[in-house]
Amino acid sequence: MDENCIFCKIINKEIPSTMVYEDEYVCAFKDLNPVAPVHVLVIPKIHIQDLEHVNEENSIYVSKVQEAFKKVSEIMGVNETGYRVICNCGEDGGQEVKHLHYHLIGGKKLGAKIIHD
Repeated sequence: MDENCIFCKIINKEIPSTMVYEDEYVCAFKDLNPVAPVHVLVIPKIHIQDLEHVNEENSIYVSKVQEAFKKVSEIMGVNETGYRVICNCGEDGGQEVKHLHYHLIGGKKLGAKIIHD
């Protein structure tokens, strides 16, 4: 864990969040600034900076995050209508918190285009 990381503090219950799902590998909680009716952050329970830092040693956590998408989508009621999963990596990729995290977004028609000029 990184003691300065806001997501590590959420995992450790030092900062409150609206938890949607949790197991021994994964936390999923509502985004504070949602871009859609459903906007949940799904994160591994260990500090991995970003996708570039996934390796053989920590990849089980990333695999468990992938499995959690189905559970979170069911809990949030978007499993049948559809949703989008986004992972930003690095500064140019728009990553603001340096802890690997995925945005599960849904609850409305999102359309095909995600990049706007």
